Formats: sequence, structure tokens, C-alpha cells
Amino acid sequence: MLDLYTVLLGLLVLLPLLGNLFFPYIWLDLKIFFQNVYLGYKCNRRLQRQLNFSIVDLFLLKVQKHPTKTLIIFGDEVYTYQDIDRLSSQAARVFQGQVGLKEGETAAVFLKNCPAYIWVWLGLEKIGCAMACVNYNVRSKVLLHALSSCGSKVLLTTPDFKAAIEDILPTLRKEGVQVFYLSDDSPTEGVEALLGQIKSSSAEPIPLSVRANCTPKSVSIYIFTSGTTGLPKAAIVNHRKLLHVSSVLRLCGISSNDIVYNALPLYHMTGLVVGVGGCLEVGSTFVLKSKFSVSQFWDDCRRYRVSLILYVGEVLRYLCHAPPKQNDREHSVQKALGNGIRVEVWKEFLRRFGPIQICELYGATEANIGFINYTGKVGAVGRVNVFLKKLADFELIRYDPDTGEPVRDEKGYCIPVAPGETGLLVGKITTINPFIGYAGDRQKTEKKILRDVRKKGDYYFNSGDLLRIDHEGFVYFQDRIGDTFRWKGENVATTEVEKILTTVNFIQQVNVYGVPVPGHEGKIGMAAIQLKEGLPFDGEEMYRHATDYLPNYAIPHFIRIQKALEITGSFKHIKGQLVKDGFDPAVISDPLFFLDVSEKRYVPMTQQIYSSIVEKRRKL
Repeated sequence: MLDLYTVLLGLLVLLPLLGNLFFPYIWLDLKIFFQNVYLGYKCNRRLQRQLNFSIVDLFLLKVQKHPTKTLIIFGDEVYTYQDIDRLSSQAARVFQGQVGLKEGETAAVFLKNCPAYIWVWLGLEKIGCAMACVNYNVRSKVLLHALSSCGSKVLLTTPDFKAAIEDILPTLRKEGVQVFYLSDDSPTEGVEALLGQIKSSSAEPIPLSVRANCTPKSVSIYIFTSGTTGLPKAAIVNHRKLLHVSSVLRLCGISSNDIVYNALPLYHMTGLVVGVGGCLEVGSTFVLKSKFSVSQFWDDCRRYRVSLILYVGEVLRYLCHAPPKQNDREHSVQKALGNGIRVEVWKEFLRRFGPIQICELYGATEANIGFINYTGKVGAVGRVNVFLKKLADFELIRYDPDTGEPVRDEKGYCIPVAPGETGLLVGKITTINPFIGYAGDRQKTEKKILRDVRKKGDYYFNSGDLLRIDHEGFVYFQDRIGDTFRWKGENVATTEVEKILTTVNFIQQVNVYGVPVPGHEGKIGMAAIQLKEGLPFDGEEMYRHATDYLPNYAIPHFIRIQKALEITGSFKHIKGQLVKDGFDPAVISDPLFFLDVSEKRYVPMTQQIYSSIVEKRRKL
């Protein structure tokens, strides 16, 4: 009997070791699964207790718990939880009184990153109004479109945007949109300044009855898509979704003791909901930067003792390209949370700035599915396991870039890809994981819905993104379906080509896209390149690198040299206009180069070469 107990004891000791050996991520998988379940349960329980429970209620709980704790740091300005509570209540009274906003209506904010962005948001929440987060870089027709698409009758801005406002003010007045400056004085006739009234109004708590009709399905905010092609769409974020997304920081191990640094624009989901909303959820401190600065980034992190940084797009790459300093590793940053980091930048960032845990996210504002890389696996945007599939139903399906549609079988159903293959990510639309869609034109929402995916009558959200899941369950972002193109019967993922080309020593940035060629099927590869300062373009080196590391069909045949690559507010490359420009040297004033296989180098593009291609006298 003693031997039996000894054997059983030995098995109990060996079990965790065997688990780690054969299932190295099992404990992390279980931890994240149970955290997801708990956070979902907690959110639903709050909503059951109080039907109109929202982000402002989370905030008020923290105000009661630690009123004098710092919530926002903005340069030398410091605001406690109590300060923001008072300011948001004062703003709420002015919005409701002088401005005339009623529960359920929408006010648009056209602001740079500043503390007012946060107390305005909470002030609108306190009176049951939605906030439209308009990109402050848009102008004229695009700005008017943003306001009309979400039905905003109020625009809150500052005199910083005097020229942009006065340009469209006659149209705004005609459409009944009121404009207010959040300042002490107004430089524009007919535009009232509100800041003085806000400062002098009562800071008494706003009665809950003011927003009594709000429900979890009521709109909290509108976040606009980047608009890399066409006009931006207003994605609807309701109170339930906002509460769920705000729990991402807690899911990544952030607590009230952490200090979060954000230089991303607050008109995007990562900065406002993941960042500010996450801090309100856990009760931490939020360091807000007016805009991203490479030279000030690490000094800010040291000054404010930052433990978490938020990133998106190319932010970390910019940091890696800055001149090295002896104190690069002297900081308190432990984690970085965001999306869009490339593998080579990921490795360089860790090598240079120390063992910071990268929590790479995958998701979209309007999406009903997302992933988090909680293991630190370099290059992955998340991990799939049997536990996750219990919470979210999604598929990677075959996609045809020529038709722009999923591939279907003889029964008309979509075809899942095998492990290791690239497929289009779609998420099943259910009551637990709904797709809310966009404000305004219903057709924009309908275009994102796929029907009869796995069986008759089902509905799936079309992410528009191509992903790959390897045999270990790690998820990798490959490309967007609008960016992927087909050449010589092969699919070319632009992000994969960009990863290869960015390692060329004279390239600062590269944006790869496909352009149509008369008389040829599909699109051929082209790359817009920004050179490193002081370095010339080397056609022979570029040719060697491309042919050594890329398959023939993926090698860009045309190179366009630009002083700067156009990007969105979230640092995504804009490809639409580049595709329209094509490769005609008579149209493009930038230096152009052509892949000359006979000379084994990229040669200057001439009108003669262009004509020979168009007239099909030159083989591609």
C-alpha cells in the first residue's frame, strides 16, 4: 500500500512537469479562459443589477474608493479622480442647460489629446448622450460627412481649429449643427465659448434619473474607421461593448498600481476605450501625451514612472530607429499593449529596451472577435485553444482575391482552411458576440455580414483580414483583403513583402501595393519607399535583396521614391491613391524605378519603358 501511495504522490509531482513539457501553454490558456469568463460574468451581473450601468458608473465607484488619487497627468497638469468627477459634472450641466442636449442625442468632439477630452466624455455619459470621436485631421467634406453620419447636432472643439470650423460653418448652420469652443473666448463670430460657463457651474452630482432610459444597447461612442479608402464610417460602440473592451487592461494583468502612458489619438479605440476606459476599470493613472514624440517618449516614461505603454502601428518602429542612448534600458516599463508591430521591430525593441512583455492585440472597433497574445510569442497576434473556442465562434475560410469573395463548395458553404494556411477571419454573429455595425447607411453594415457560411441561415462578421493559425494554435496577421493582390496566379500579401524589404539598409519605410497592368490579369507589385536620411537608392542592392528573399511573383516590379509615406492617424499606410496613380512617369513626379531582369537591377523608369509595357512589347 505504501508503494501505491508513493507512486500516486510521484504522479502528482510529475503531472505539472509533464503538462509543461507536452502542453507548455496549458496553464496560461486556463488562466486567460477563466479571467475571460469571470470578467464577462462580472459585467453581466452589473448590468442585471443596474440596467443603465455604464463606464461612468465604473468611474464613480473609483471616485468613491480613492477620490484624491491621480487619474490624469498631462505635462505638468495633474487631475485626481475627484477633479475629473467635478469637471465632468460641471460640463454635464452646461451641455444639458445652455447647449440643450437631451438624453439619447449625440455631440461630436473635434479635439486634440487633452484632459478635456476625458471630462467631456464622462460629462456626456452622465446625461445619457453619445460622443462622436472625430479625427481632428479631417477637413471640409470629410468633416461634414463625419458629423452627419452619426446625426450629431452639436460640435465641441477649440480655437486651434478655427480655420477648419469657419470653412464649413455656413453649411453647419444650414444643417442645424451648433458649434461651441471649449475655451474662455471665441475668435469666431456666432460660435460661443463654453469653458467659462463650465468652470462656474455647479459640481453637484448629476442625478441618475437624467440617463434613466439608457440601456446596454444604447450608443456610448462613435469611433470612425481610418478611411484608407473612401469616407470614414462611424462604428457604433454601445455601453455593453465599451465595458467589455475596457476590461482588456485587467485581462493583461494591469492593476490600480500601474501607470499607463498614451501618446495615441483619443479618437481611436486603443487610446480612448482600451487606455482611458481600462484605467477607469482598474482604477489606475493615465499619462496623456498631446501627440507622439520619439525624443520625449522614454524621458516621459522615466519622469512619470510608467509601467505600461500603449502602441499602434509603427510607433515602436519609430522608437527603434531613434539614435541609441546609454540609458535606453533605464525605465520602469514592464508591458507594452497594442497592435501592428512587425517581427523584426519586435525583436529589436526587446533587444534594445529590455525584457518588456509585448501584449499584441488583434481586433477592430466594429468587430465581434479579437485575440490577445498573452504568451509573448514573437510575431503572433493571439492564441487559439479549445477553451477560447467555447467563448467565441470563428473560422478562417478560403478567399479569392480576384473575385473579392470567399470560396464556396458545391453546397454553397464557405470552406475552412487547414492549419497553417492563410484564410479570411469571420466571426459568428450571436447574442453574446453581436455585430452592431455602423451609423447611417445600413448598406455599409450589410456589406460586412456573410450569410450561409457553415450552414443555412447563419450570419458571420467579415473582418476583411487574412490570418493564419499554426499547428500550435498561434494566430498571425497576414494582410487585409484590400491589400492582398494576385499576380501570376499567386496571392501576394503586402505585409509579408514589406517585412522583407524593410531590412534593406537604405530603406526607412516601405508601402507595398498592387497596380493593374493593361493586358495582364491581376495586379503587379509596386513599392513606395522612403529612404533613410542621407542614403541614396541603390538599384543593384535592391534587386539582389528582392530576388534573394522573395519569390518571383512577389517581387515589386516598380519602385516609387517618396519623401514621406502617407499614413492614417493610427499609423496605417494609405494605399488607395498610390494604386490609382499606377506607374506612369508622365503622371507621377516622384522618382520611379523599374525591375530590369536583363541588367539585374532597378533602372530609372522612362516613358519608353512605360510604353513598351502598356503595348505588351516588354515581358513582365
